[in-house]
Amino acid sequence: MPETGLLEGKRALITGSTSGIGLAMAKALQAEGASVILNGLGDADEIAALQKELGADYNGANLLDPAAIEAMMEEIGPLDILINNAGMQHVSPVEDFPTEKWDAVIALNLSAVFHTTRCAVPAMKEKGWGRIINTASAHSITASPFKSAYNASKHAVAGFTKTIALELAQSGVTANCISPGYVWTPLIEGQIPDTMKARGLSREEVINDVLLAKQPTKKFVQPHEVGALAVFLCREEAGNVTGANWSIDGGWTAE
Repeated sequence: MPETGLLEGKRALITGSTSGIGLAMAKALQAEGASVILNGLGDADEIAALQKELGADYNGANLLDPAAIEAMMEEIGPLDILINNAGMQHVSPVEDFPTEKWDAVIALNLSAVFHTTRCAVPAMKEKGWGRIINTASAHSITASPFKSAYNASKHAVAGFTKTIALELAQSGVTANCISPGYVWTPLIEGQIPDTMKARGLSREEVINDVLLAKQPTKKFVQPHEVGALAVFLCREEAGNVTGANWSIDGGWTAE
């Protein structure tokens, strides 16, 4: 049986946690005793069901709005664990990249990370304990064409994380990135039929030759694997793990 109760008494906010990677991290932390606060978009009934399942609170603040973030952080109060996971993507050649899409990607993927962190840090420092985890991406280490805003935001998140790790190094608060490659989520699964049709490929060809082209293991990262890594970074044993960017990408960025 897995060890449980490692995070008993800890309060954790996970942004973008109503589905996918964020939900997996919320479930992993809750399984270890943490009290979790969900944030994200989705059907109201489905979110209510998740709250009931996890015994979780929910705050639906719009993370594109700094004032809404500040209000959320004030409402939920002191945190032990902050996981900045919310993000968005837009694909376009740079010369055609809509400026409003650039602004939105940067606001959600990068600026929201700053705003939640600046609000959470004082209470963590006062307590002498805290864990900040930022979901970056393989694109925080490498790049792909037509994803200029996403690549820029994720590279910046990695740099921001290193900076706050240094600032907080003697405070008992750690800051780390988790950088997944392609993770098997409903969003990814839903792209397969359209890609099959558009490219005239079989399901297996789309998975192996398109989606997993850059992952040497030829396996999708599973959400629960990311959740397990988040739990490790929150453990007492990870107290000296800070300023690191943890790849979980099937070997993508090793090449």
